Amino acid sequence: MTPTADPVAARWAAVRARVAAAAERAGRDPAAVRIVAATKTVPAERLAALVAAGCADLGENRAQELVAKAPGWPDVTWHFIGHLQRNKVRALAPFVSWWHTLDRPALVPVLAEHAPGASVLVEVNLAREPQKSGCAPEAVTGLVDEATAAGLRVLGLMAVPPRGEDPRAWFAILARTGAALGLPELSMGMSDDFEAAVEEGATVVRLGRVLLGERGPG
Repeated sequence: MTPTADPVAARWAAVRARVAAAAERAGRDPAAVRIVAATKTVPAERLAALVAAGCADLGENRAQELVAKAPGWPDVTWHFIGHLQRNKVRALAPFVSWWHTLDRPALVPVLAEHAPGASVLVEVNLAREPQKSGCAPEAVTGLVDEATAAGLRVLGLMAVPPRGEDPRAWFAILARTGAALGLPELSMGMSDDFEAAVEEGATVVRLGRVLLGERGPG
């Protein structure tokens, strides 16, 4: 990178190269992996640099922040990647293309009402961690069936492996679960483990720090 090169653009190029290399190691097409930038607390100028560099997918953890940002970036695909509250769905619905965190039956009718036909991912709490969102592994099939019956488009599964453990085994479990259900999308992998996730079949990685540097407070 030259001294005048934009650091966000350089990070984007580096991440794309790492994703491509991981995909190729697994015998996969790099184009099959979607990079979602996790933009929590990221200021507008860094978003502008990222979008200008070629990033077409932005993800937000907080409903209020997504609703505030999305009108300024109408040409990107917005992903909701945080814990989803029922009372936030109506406000989010005009902007969100992918809902990554369908984790309980109570969300299904609300999404069906305010975002009919929405593209959703079922969030799975693979290790049954009490502090984390996500449905239990044995509840996945029922939640997929319920969402499908309500007219939602269930694309696949999402998970975050337990902190401090080798994530690869957990990614493999999610991949097997998705394959058994015939679901094509796997949203797994973040800044510290996305290459392993791609090697295990991730079709979506959610990246913050590695793309955008350290986030501000919030």
